[in-house]
Amino acid sequence: MSEAGGCRGCGSPVPQRAPWSLVATTAALCLVTATSVWTAGAAPMSREEKQKLGNQVLEMFDHAYGNYMEHAYPADELMPLTCRGRVRGQEPSRGDVDDALGKFSLTLIDSLDTLVVLNKTKEFEDAVRKVLRDVNLDNDVVVSVFETNIRVLGGLLGGHSLAIMLKEKGEHMQWYNDELLQMAKQLGYKLLPAFNTTSGLPYPRINLKFGIRKPEARTGTETDTCTACAGTLILEFAALSRFTGATIFEEYARKALDFLWEKRQRSSNLVGVTINIHTGDWVRKDSGVGAGIDSYYEYLLKAYVLLGDDSFLERFNTHYDAIMRYISQPPLLLDVHIHKPMLNARTWMDALLAFFPGLQVLKGDIRPAIETHEMLYQVIKKHNFLPEAFTTDFRVHWAQHPLRPEFAESTYFLYKATGDPYYLEVGKTLIENLNKYARVPCGFAAMKDVRTGSHEDRMDSFFLAEMFKYLYLLYADKEDIIFDIEDYIFTTEAHLLPLWLSTTNQSASKKNTTSEYIELDDSNFDWTCPNTQILFPNDPLYAQSIREPLKNVVDKSCPRGIIRVEESFRSGAKPPLRARDFMATNPEHLEILKKMGAASSIDAEDGLRFMQEMIELSSQQQKEQQLPPRAVQIVSHPFFGRVVLTAGPAQFGLDLSKHKETRGFVASSKPYNGCSELTNPEAVMGKIALIQRGQCMFAEKARNIQNAGAIGGIVIDDNEGSSSDTAPLFQMAGDGKDTDDIKIPMLFLFSKEGSIILDAIREYEEVEVLLSDKAKDRAAILKDPEMESEEQPFSENDSQNQSTDQLTSGSQEVDLGDQESPEESSLNSHPESLSAAAADDAASVSPSEQNSNPPENHEPASLDGECTDLDNQLQEQSETEEDSNPNVSWGKKDQPIDSILADWNEDIEAFEMMEKDEL
Repeated sequence: MSEAGGCRGCGSPVPQRAPWSLVATTAALCLVTATSVWTAGAAPMSREEKQKLGNQVLEMFDHAYGNYMEHAYPADELMPLTCRGRVRGQEPSRGDVDDALGKFSLTLIDSLDTLVVLNKTKEFEDAVRKVLRDVNLDNDVVVSVFETNIRVLGGLLGGHSLAIMLKEKGEHMQWYNDELLQMAKQLGYKLLPAFNTTSGLPYPRINLKFGIRKPEARTGTETDTCTACAGTLILEFAALSRFTGATIFEEYARKALDFLWEKRQRSSNLVGVTINIHTGDWVRKDSGVGAGIDSYYEYLLKAYVLLGDDSFLERFNTHYDAIMRYISQPPLLLDVHIHKPMLNARTWMDALLAFFPGLQVLKGDIRPAIETHEMLYQVIKKHNFLPEAFTTDFRVHWAQHPLRPEFAESTYFLYKATGDPYYLEVGKTLIENLNKYARVPCGFAAMKDVRTGSHEDRMDSFFLAEMFKYLYLLYADKEDIIFDIEDYIFTTEAHLLPLWLSTTNQSASKKNTTSEYIELDDSNFDWTCPNTQILFPNDPLYAQSIREPLKNVVDKSCPRGIIRVEESFRSGAKPPLRARDFMATNPEHLEILKKMGAASSIDAEDGLRFMQEMIELSSQQQKEQQLPPRAVQIVSHPFFGRVVLTAGPAQFGLDLSKHKETRGFVASSKPYNGCSELTNPEAVMGKIALIQRGQCMFAEKARNIQNAGAIGGIVIDDNEGSSSDTAPLFQMAGDGKDTDDIKIPMLFLFSKEGSIILDAIREYEEVEVLLSDKAKDRAAILKDPEMESEEQPFSENDSQNQSTDQLTSGSQEVDLGDQESPEESSLNSHPESLSAAAADDAASVSPSEQNSNPPENHEPASLDGECTDLDNQLQEQSETEEDSNPNVSWGKKDQPIDSILADWNEDIEAFEMMEKDEL
């Protein structure tokens, strides 16, 4: 998002359809006025430190971009663990997430305007020449219409926008003659067949060469698409029309937006996540501001800023009013049912909603932006990164983190709106965490599990397109940027489109006349810039006063519970019954259960929440005996802790969650299967033994290497090509006998993860690893004097420039990313799950059912049971501690969950019918 166009005027009404220059100017005035309030009372970061952090961002970008160009180009993306390119069809399929890859050098196109923002004009010129020379848009490959639009079409248009700017300045790109624009137009025409539906909503996928429906197209049979997929086209398509004069693109995008607006749920003014592209029926009727819907709202507001069409602002304000009425539960943003918006649809939030505080800044609603951003920052401080999904009590729900930029985006816009140096420190934390935990010799690797610190072999193109752009702009002064950023608006992929497009080649599209706006309240529409004395009272500590109550929200507080319980006690009512507190032998609990869903709408809400908690509790009971994943961290040269592999635990041996990690050099055992007395005890003495799975029990292997003097063991799967990204993790079971004699830690690696260690041995001979329950901070690893002498942090030294791709050549490929693109549909994932077995080696490791909420490595914060200021009102502290302890057996105080749910069958059916109501 761009700060340009943040509000229509300052202090006085602005005529509708104001020219872009007025929009940009008034927006800048709003931001400057707001900034002046904050800087009056806050100690700003020194110019020198800002420059230092800005230079660090530049170096990080060089590390990521340079490794992509060296090891991956012309492939779409870099695989940073194996130092090679990801080519569609040559790597194991990751499902829908691969639909972003079209064999069109995705990362290069997505990075074009980032190069200019970072003042790398020579590299930009070289990159444009490569795109024109090498990129082919006529490949026989099925791609996501949404991803191709925001990344490729947006990247080409952003590159064109800045190419003509540089050409006008007379120093660079003098040879440029709209070649990128012609490629964008070619791509636009390739996407148009996707709109061949009765509704005007596009198919979710299209074949770049054959289009839709043809037998060779292998697509065109889909019936559903996500709201964001259909509603995030207007900026790129309208810009393409304004640049070229071909109005068809803008017309198609407008028709899709009009249809979504018409299909909103009229009583709540909310939209669902997934819609049928032919009938317009909502397929998924939950609504939020995260995955599946997010950028639909973003593009309504930004379409108004870029195109000057008031209908987009009217629609956005209508939706925003509904969001703040139903979805916003400060500081949380929770999905609700579109037909019953007072009922929450789920008890967790996804990472994509982190963009929303930035959008609220563009709207001019600063207070809730500060609140939600601070809540997200507290989650990051707890886990180092924002998990793909986390619960309302801030436990990890989905543990992956693919280096998403949305939180950095909101941080930048909050700083622009407030000038509060606090957000510079937030950005500094993001920079430090990326370098500590995600940086690897060949780039930056996504996090497979934020709890263990293990990596995925992926570096998505949006990381270069957005993350470095927002972080650099956060610390850049105006003179650090070679053009005026206020003259542009950011797309959802952070590509830059010039605001002067609002008056160029305007489409003849008529305003949507089928919508009746008479039901809308004029108070929804802000035609003036909000008075900064209202947004920011004459208190320099105003933002701090908003953030302060949230400082400990992740560990101690209960954001929803506090308000709800306080209101209940003021009214004389008792707090709602939580599933974990329920006791079937308590008559009072049974009486509360009978009332749920019968007495009032509040009771109905309590009932639905109680049922959801019971279902989750039932699932949790099945997982109580499972152990969380462990980590194998390579700490020797040239890795220095940057490569972390997800490992399965054992039910025997040293428990790494209770004891200090084990560190040592690795050595292969002989025999390699470890099923008999080792013939090379001198080789494994004092080291961590590598053993191959097969031919005997795991416990027998552990005893043999322990007797040889090994300090730990790593069992590597003998099923070639197996990987933790395509199969659930295993936990190694014992042999049915007493295993207390096994004192060393044992971990399990699939074949692809194990091959990284084996190839490292072949390349470097001496390989040292760390076995732990969670990846260790690299700073602690580097305290080793020997390590300090070898490592030069964040520099392009020889060890980092070595041909690390030789480590994993041939068939030893590592592909650690296996999750559906949250932007392409509703956020999905494949988190690890663990199970135990007890048979021979082949049987003693068996995959468990997929676990969408893996066990935590830490004590989870209780939503309502750990609010210290309400302990006496809720229950005795001893009960709270017992209830929040994951080791407590639920069966001690509850009847079986199945019998409880059986009593609720009738009510569950009623709630299912509720979703079918068309109100």
